[in-house]
Amino acid sequence: MKKVHLIVGARPNFMKMAPLYKEFEKYPKKFEIKLIHTGQHYDEKMSKFFFDDLEMPKPDEYLSVGSGSHGIQTAKIMERYEAVLLRDIPDLVIVAGDVNSTVACAIDAVKLHIPVAHLESGLRSFDRSMPEEINRILTDSISDYLLTPSLDGNEHLKNEGIDEKKVFFVGNIMIDSLMNYREKAKNSLIMDKVGVDKNDFVLITLHRPSNVDSKEGFRIILEAFKKIGESTKLVFPIHPRSKKNIEKLGLGELLKSIPNLKLIDPVGYYDFMNLQMNAKFILTDSGGIQEESTFFGIPCLTLRPNTERPITITEGTNQLVKLETEDIISKAQVILNGEHKQGRIPKFWDGKTAFRIVNIFK
Repeated sequence: MKKVHLIVGARPNFMKMAPLYKEFEKYPKKFEIKLIHTGQHYDEKMSKFFFDDLEMPKPDEYLSVGSGSHGIQTAKIMERYEAVLLRDIPDLVIVAGDVNSTVACAIDAVKLHIPVAHLESGLRSFDRSMPEEINRILTDSISDYLLTPSLDGNEHLKNEGIDEKKVFFVGNIMIDSLMNYREKAKNSLIMDKVGVDKNDFVLITLHRPSNVDSKEGFRIILEAFKKIGESTKLVFPIHPRSKKNIEKLGLGELLKSIPNLKLIDPVGYYDFMNLQMNAKFILTDSGGIQEESTFFGIPCLTLRPNTERPITITEGTNQLVKLETEDIISKAQVILNGEHKQGRIPKFWDGKTAFRIVNIFK
């Protein structure tokens, strides 16, 4: 029997590891699976989301790392996970995505000569000012198994000189979770609670420092919302970072002046999926939401100069938008006029990614 550690730390990791955990559990004589939660992101809502919504057991190890600067957080994770590895030596460590937990746990394992698999490997924005890009590059460079969600990932790894024998095109595991829980999400009552109807609102998410830490950047975005709100409702589950910065940057009055704005607390997985499926379009700076909107066929405007998920543009429903009020308004107006971009679902975004991954290790 092989012992496998699955690492979770921040919210996006949970949706990636839940289907993989369940697939490994189908082979109890082959694999012993342990969930390691670094605690990079953690609160009571997160706990309910992970354990209840995604039907997962409590983690075997909880490292209680909490927030902090990149250096402090990464160092804490490395110190605490190394202690776990030394007393519970696994045959394989699987990390996902591009958060600090990903690179920290991968470094720990590799230095102890434990094989590492990187789920969602090969994604590149080619913007090294993003800490996530550094995490992706470092993790890919030291991993033994590189599990890519799209074929552009294979090309990036090849261009970086990584041995093709290490690279496996497995598809997008986020879609496994969407397909597993889509029916439950349809039963959500969130639209009634918020007071919106299908195809009658814009869904907004913002959290990236480049958008919400700068007064000028945030002001540009809110001015666009003010104009868009004249013709449609805006549903904004506001990230704690964004909420804090509204007051800190003196933008409270501008926020209050936006018509048809429905500011709500962050919502759970089922509720948010329901909002995504029923929105007129989505305005975001999130990586994962670019993928989810493509799967649902919902137009997506991404407030970033680049994306590590270009397949959502070349094949999906996503467009990049400049941090300029007029560009945001003009692209939104095109969609509101019914002329939005049509997309298709990329290869292996089919709900069978966990199956393909476990087959590699069987």
